[in-house]
Order: sequence, then structure tokens, then C-alpha cells
Amino acid sequence: MGMAKTVQGSCWLLVFMVFLLFNLSDEFLEPSQSEAIVKIKQLLNFPQDLSSWSDNTDFCNSEPNTALTLMCYEDNITQLHISGYNWFPNLPQGFSTDTLFSNLALLPNLKVLSLVSLGLRGTLPKKIGFLSSLEIINISSNFFYGEIPGEISYLKSLQTLILDDNKFTGQVPEGVGLLHSLSVLSFKNNSFSGSLPNSLSSLQTLRILSISGNNFSGVVPNLHNLSNLQVLDLESNNLGPNFPNIPTKLVSLVLRKNKFSLGVPKELSSCYQLKKLDISSNELVGPFSPTVLSLPSLSYLDISGNKLTGKLLKNVTCSQDLSFVNLSSNYLTGELPDCLKPSSSSKIVLFSGNCLSNKEQWQHPYSFCHNEALAVSIEPHKGKVKGGNGKAVLASSMVGGFVGVVAIVGLAFVVVRREYAKQKASQAPQTRLILEKVSPAHTLKLLNDARYLSETRKLGLLGAPPYRTFVLDELREATNNFDISNLIGASSSGQIYKGRLTDGTVVAIKSIKMRKRHSVQSYTHQLGRISKIRYCHLVSTIGHCFECYQDDSSVRRICLVFEFVPNVTLRGVISEANSAQKFTWTQRMSAAIGIAKGIQFLHTGIVPGIFSNQLKITDVLLDQNFHVKISKYNLSLLIENKKMDAGPSSSGSKGNDGQRLKYEEKDDVYDFGVILLEIISGRTIDTKNDIGVSKDILIVSLTADEIARRNIIDPAVRKECSDSSLRTLMELCIKCLSDEPSQRPSVEDLIWNLQFAAQVQDPWNRDTYGNQESPGHV
Repeated sequence: MGMAKTVQGSCWLLVFMVFLLFNLSDEFLEPSQSEAIVKIKQLLNFPQDLSSWSDNTDFCNSEPNTALTLMCYEDNITQLHISGYNWFPNLPQGFSTDTLFSNLALLPNLKVLSLVSLGLRGTLPKKIGFLSSLEIINISSNFFYGEIPGEISYLKSLQTLILDDNKFTGQVPEGVGLLHSLSVLSFKNNSFSGSLPNSLSSLQTLRILSISGNNFSGVVPNLHNLSNLQVLDLESNNLGPNFPNIPTKLVSLVLRKNKFSLGVPKELSSCYQLKKLDISSNELVGPFSPTVLSLPSLSYLDISGNKLTGKLLKNVTCSQDLSFVNLSSNYLTGELPDCLKPSSSSKIVLFSGNCLSNKEQWQHPYSFCHNEALAVSIEPHKGKVKGGNGKAVLASSMVGGFVGVVAIVGLAFVVVRREYAKQKASQAPQTRLILEKVSPAHTLKLLNDARYLSETRKLGLLGAPPYRTFVLDELREATNNFDISNLIGASSSGQIYKGRLTDGTVVAIKSIKMRKRHSVQSYTHQLGRISKIRYCHLVSTIGHCFECYQDDSSVRRICLVFEFVPNVTLRGVISEANSAQKFTWTQRMSAAIGIAKGIQFLHTGIVPGIFSNQLKITDVLLDQNFHVKISKYNLSLLIENKKMDAGPSSSGSKGNDGQRLKYEEKDDVYDFGVILLEIISGRTIDTKNDIGVSKDILIVSLTADEIARRNIIDPAVRKECSDSSLRTLMELCIKCLSDEPSQRPSVEDLIWNLQFAAQVQDPWNRDTYGNQESPGHV
């Protein structure tokens, strides 16, 4: 009996010890990781007041400080941020980068490594190849020297590599091109030399390439196919002579202080998203195309210190966002365009050292530029060139034809854009998502270095609150516990409530009940994309909230919080018979431009883009200032609970799945064409038959006279539109509605043509209404 009790007691003791062991394993790191962190602290000679860590510290639940932040997922260290900005690292004698990375290699799940401004001195060890889980590396502002080890190519998951402000030398290894997930690559202010690896051409996910302040030389690899590239900074190297072959969706291009000596390619005028262009202090020759001035988003232009020729005209069109222009020290003649004459103290325009007729800044005599232009010839680009463009030609012989081009493109578009909320505000919600115990692989996409993304993330909504995570009680209070009196919409995917937050912000809350049970982590990637939908022509997101089941913590409901748009849909001011107010022709063009810009942001402002949104005119809302905002996006979180409503506009791309993927951008172009059809005709378009009949009428009217054309459009605007503007919109609409997706225009072409239509309308307005604004001027 006593023996039985003893055995039974031993069994219970064993069970208790196993239970205790498992519970302790949930709370503390594996010994190897704990020991590695303590050793790293000793290697970096951490001051005691910054960290009192020891072997017994619960690292995963410790408070971050200004010098050190550590994050865990499922009791594994996934992020390590150490910064010397707020203390003065005093590394011990005998410090070794090899020993440091040997200890880092003991953190097998480390995904983010940031060692900034710590005075680290030595080579980058080959052992970095052992950190195979790394997705972000930032070791800027140290004293690393020597070459980048070839083992860097082992980091197949790497998305961000920042080596700025060190003393690296040698060539960049070709293995960098094997990092196919790379999004940010920055080597600024080192001593790299030699040519850039051709393998850079294969980095399809690359968004930022910044290598300024090195000694790179030779021809830049072909970057034309890097469709996601938005920032290219090659300043202060010895690259050249060929102008880089660049993609058209760049936001910032800086080539300052290199040895580019051939002509500026005409394709540069197709970079419609370009905000900053700096090609100064090179040896570029040939004509400068004033069409660059009219790029719709351009705010900074510097072409100074080159040998560019050409004649400027007074009536050239400029982007309304231009705040800095430097044309100095070239061979330009003619007259400074009126649009470059400072309209306010905030605009800076420099043009000295040319041969312009404007004498406010010092100019050479006309003969100087004429003689210099005769002496300048353009070397032929390598490769097959059509006609005589491949031969060396005198720049002065181009001026006559160039002036003709200026006369045509002088009517080019102007797009009004604002510079939106600064990066820190837009990044705040992304760091908050980490606190929700979500998968690090997904959260890391939200942690890209703010110093680099600031140039590409200035498209946020001005005045909108930062994106954040809400708690359910906040939304219950905002909607009076989701009272039916606050219900403003409902569909098969959920209900939409109007709410007022405690700070007075009015919001729209979409409540989506999940039909299948999934964990919070399952939705992290989708919510990361949703958090980026913040743009002036989109109903922007403000935050989200989870409601979970108590039994297994799976998600029962997701609430998405959007800005509240108080006005009617676009159809309400276009084609509804009982409308109290109808849009003028000028307002309709402005609305069409806004919709196209919204589509462009969905395609290119978020990576990967959001396509096939099945837009209808009833999905376009108007804010209090009658600016358009698209309210419908093709998001998998919404599709999971319902199949998208098939409307008359959603013809999509015909053919097999491969064709549909190839032309997914063109689905939205078709839908835009249906909206444009209703804008022009003023009649509701509800069926595919409506589309076919109205399209045929447009086709016939283009062959008729002006009177016939006016008779088929909305009587409310029949007397307001110029024939040139009307024809442009009709032709564009017909192309958008082509049954063959490849024949539909790109979104960039949409914006160009719409802006052209608006531009040719303006002189008609002035001739018709004199100095007064046209009706409904916006």
C-alpha cells in the first residue's frame, strides 16, 4: 500500500515537472539564444543604465529602449535593433565582427537586423551567409571595410539591404542579383568601384536603388524591365556615357555628378509619376525637351551644368507642382516660359548662363549658344537605330524640328497634386501591427526603412488620421453599439455603419462577418495592403479591428474603418433625372482625371498592385468639395466572403487565364470607359446592351459634324464643351471599350489624354466667358 502511494506520488511529481517544463519553455528563450544576446551585449560594451539584461532575463517581454529593441515570435527572436544614436559606443579592445556575427548566427529565426551607428570596425564576415532567415539588414553608419562577401547571395529571403556610410571597397558581387526578393538596395557613401553587376537587371521586386557617393564607373545595367523601381539615385559616381535605360514608373531619378555625355532619351517624357529629376553636372548634349516640364507630378527639376540645347517658348505648359527648377549653364535660347516665372516666393527658378532673352539672370549672347551648339555632336547609341538617328548630328540642326514639337506638346497636360502627410505618420500603423503577435514574415513588409520610403510614400491622404488598430469597444461607442440607425449600407459581404470617434472624426465602418474560422495571423498580409490605401482619390483606410471567438481565438468578425465621404455618388450629378445639381463639362473632366489617378494609384502606388476592381460609376463618391473618391477595391479579404458583383462594366479580359493576367490592368481601363461613356452622354448605363448602343453612337458621331456630335451628348453640357475636348474624350472612350484588351490604352495614356482634353478646353472657356470663370469651374 505504502509502495503504491509512493509510486503514485512519483507519477504526479513527474507530471508536474513535465507541465512545469512546458510552461517554462513558453516563457523563456532557448538557452543558446539567451546566451547569444548576453554575449552580444558584452561585445558591444553596453552601458548598464541602458540594459540590465542577464542570463535569467525574459528577453521577449522586456521593454525596448532608445538603444536596443528586441522582438520575438513564438519564443524566438525575430528582430534585433541596436542603435548608437543616443549613446557613445566604446567597443572593447579586441572587438571582432567575426565574433559578433558568430553570436548572431545563434538566432536561427532572426529576420530583422539593424546595427546602426555603433562604430563597428572590420570586414563583413562570410558568416553572414548563415543568417538565412534575414529579410532586412541595416548596418549603416559604421566602419565596415573591404568587399561584400559572396555569401550574401545565400540570404534568399532578403528584402532590404542597407550598407550606407561605411568604408566598403571593391565591386558589388554578381550574387546580389540572386536576391530575387530584394526591394531596397542602398550602398550610399562608401568607396565601391568598378562597374555595376548586370544581375541588377533581374531584381524584379526592386523599388529603391541608391548608390550615390561611390566610385562606380561604366554603363548602367538595363533597368527598363524593373517595373516596381520607384527611386533611382546614382549621384556622385563616374557612370556613363550612356543615359540609363530606365522604367517609366520612377518617382525619383538622380544622376547628378556623373559622366553621362549622350543625349537625354525621349522616353523620359513618359515618366508620368516622376516627382524629382536631377541630371545636373554631367556632359549631356542634344536638345532639352520642354515636355519634361509638363510631367504631371514633377516638383523638382535640375538640368544645370550640361550642354543641352534648344529653344524655349513662352507658352510652354508646366506641372503646377513645380517648386524648384534649375536650367543654368546650358546652351538654351528663346524665352523663359511664363509658367516658370515665379508666381510666389516659394518657387525657385534658376536659368543663368544660357542665351535666353530674359535678362533677370545673367545670360550669354545668342551667338555664344549658337556657336557652341554647332560644335556639339551626339555620339550614336549602340544598337540598332532607325533612320538617321544613329548618326552623329549637329544639335543645331534639331532646333527647327524641335520648335515644331514644342508647338504641339505646348498643350500638354497639367495635373494638380499635393504633397501629402509625412512618412512617419503613414508608417505609424505599420509598426503597430507587430504588437498583434502576427507572423514576422508578413510584418516585415511593413518595416522598410522610413528614410528610403519617404520619397515613395508621400501619396498619403492629407489630414487623415494615421492608420491604427482599434479595439471593439471604440467602434461600439462610435456606432452606438452598431445601432440600426447608423446603418448606411449593406451587402452580402457585410454592413456599413456611420460612426463618430471620440476625437470627433466621422468614419465609415464596414463590418465583415467571417464565414470560415481563421487565426488573426491569416489576415495580417491582407490588412497590411489595406493599410496602404491612402490617396486623395480613394476612400482611404483609417484602421481595423478584430472580434474573435472566445473558444479558440479565431476571427469572428473584422471591422474596417474608412474615412467618411458625405456626398452622393458621381451618378447623382451626371445622369440621375431628379438631380438637384449636374456637373458642368469642366467638372466632368476633373472627375474623370481623378478616377484615372485613383486607378493609377491602385495599380502602382501599392506593391503588388490592385487590379480588376470592377468599378462602376456608383462606386465613385463625392466629398464635401465634390472631389471624386473610388470606394471599391479588389481585395481578397472582401472576396473571401462573396463573389464580386458582376456589373455591366465588368467585361474583363477575354481568353484564357494567362491572357487575363497579362491584361489585368486593362480590365479597369474598360470599366473606366463605361464610366466615361455615362459622363459624356448623361444617360445611365446599366446593361451591356446600353454599352454597345452608346458606343456605336459615339463611333458614328466622330464621322459627323460638330453639331451632330453635340446633339448626342448630355444636354446639360451641350453648350459648354469645345469640339476638340469633346472629340478627345469620345475617341478615348471608344478605345477604352475595345473588345481586345491589348488595344485599350494604358492608365498613363488615359491621364495624358484627359489632361489634354482639359487643356484644350481652357482656351475655349476663356474665349467664351472672357475673364470670368466658366460655369462650375473647379
